[in-house]
Amino acid sequence: MNDHTITLTQAERARTNVNLRPRDAATMLILDHSGKKPRVLMGKRHPGHKFMPGKYVFPGGRIEPGDRRMAATGALAGPCEQRLLARCVRPRLQRGRALALAAIRETFEETGLIFGSADYGAPENPPEGVWADFAAKGVFPDLGAITFVARAITPPRRPKRFDTRFFAVDARAVAGKVEGVIGPDSELIDLVSVTFDEARELDLPTITKVIIAEVEERLKAGFAQYLPVPFYWEKRGSFVRELL
Repeated sequence: MNDHTITLTQAERARTNVNLRPRDAATMLILDHSGKKPRVLMGKRHPGHKFMPGKYVFPGGRIEPGDRRMAATGALAGPCEQRLLARCVRPRLQRGRALALAAIRETFEETGLIFGSADYGAPENPPEGVWADFAAKGVFPDLGAITFVARAITPPRRPKRFDTRFFAVDARAVAGKVEGVIGPDSELIDLVSVTFDEARELDLPTITKVIIAEVEERLKAGFAQYLPVPFYWEKRGSFVRELL
């Protein structure tokens, strides 16, 4: 065990539910390198949520059917594609692509930030709902702008279980923003851009603390695409850190 697996294993968590199959999910770390220290965007969840109320998290959520059909520009880097396929029961390139698009969509839905390219006009025939709103801004989501940086599976018998892929994007890749998304009645009631040290002082889920530490180390190592991706999951009551 390393320090991160010990932290995750020792974290207090209720295990009162029947065991659910983890659902595919994706989340986005928005990194700002404009200052002396890198900053990451965190959102505070509404205190009325049953799942992680009041916690600071990265924008994200589960994959939706439209994520498999949305047009995009660019492509995930080869190492990212291959690592998204690793340790999957049914490894398909379309699944990795859909997960990356889910991260972009959820970021738009929860923060109003549009990550993509306005060089090609508006995507035609987008899926209904959030993707139609995204396309109406005249932007194609850009898969080439994001990097796969971590994966974690919620332990058994939790109320909700996700197989979450964590992606990162440079804040400079933003193509626009919809105002008024954050508010007292929204899923995220506050957004803060913080250094990694400042982030650790927030009320964070345990896995979020671990991912922040992993991405900080990845940045120190140069953030190259060839760097391995950590994968956290529980085996016989203890967390395991595997490298993809």
